[in-house]
Amino acid sequence: MTDSVRQGVRLAVDVGSVRVGVATCDPAAMIATPLRTLVRDDAADADVAEVAREAAERDAVEVLVGLPLSMDGSEGPAAQRALAYAARLARAVSPVPVRMVDERLSTVDAHRQLHAAGRSERSFRAVVDQVAAVVLLQNALDVERTSGRAPGRVVSARKRKPRAGRGQAGADSAPPARTSDAPRPDATARPDAKEGWGS
Repeated sequence: MTDSVRQGVRLAVDVGSVRVGVATCDPAAMIATPLRTLVRDDAADADVAEVAREAAERDAVEVLVGLPLSMDGSEGPAAQRALAYAARLARAVSPVPVRMVDERLSTVDAHRQLHAAGRSERSFRAVVDQVAAVVLLQNALDVERTSGRAPGRVVSARKRKPRAGRGQAGADSAPPARTSDAPRPDATARPDAKEGWGS
């Protein structure tokens, strides 16, 4: 156990199909706390702009985006949507790095925590995305503290160029959001890594 973590505020984003939960942490990177829930805006990316504004106002050192891998570690449609969102976010917050972090079971943990707090299922909708973002961020901080390695993998902020003959429509079309393997600071950059993830 290294008990080492980089200092600085982080933001964590749990990307849903309708809402985006956002969490943050203190400058000492000790405790994750809920920040806000945003409504998805695929047409104008107003939610992406809001996350970028929060990152700038808080002088965030990085933004973590949850990657909802399948239980076998594969990237299904939900993961692809999260990767596409992360790519847009990376361009909006650049040069602040965006990292994809395995979030398997973070929503399950969020529901468990809300049940334990006595919240009704009906009241979950407004806060569950925030709680999932808190779970994601706290897990990432704890993993880094015990391993001494930054979590996840860095998302490229470069915009995809259209291929010759396909026109502008192909500029941001599938496959979305390429992630960078450089830098890849640790084994947690691989989808099959289990160290501290998935809780």
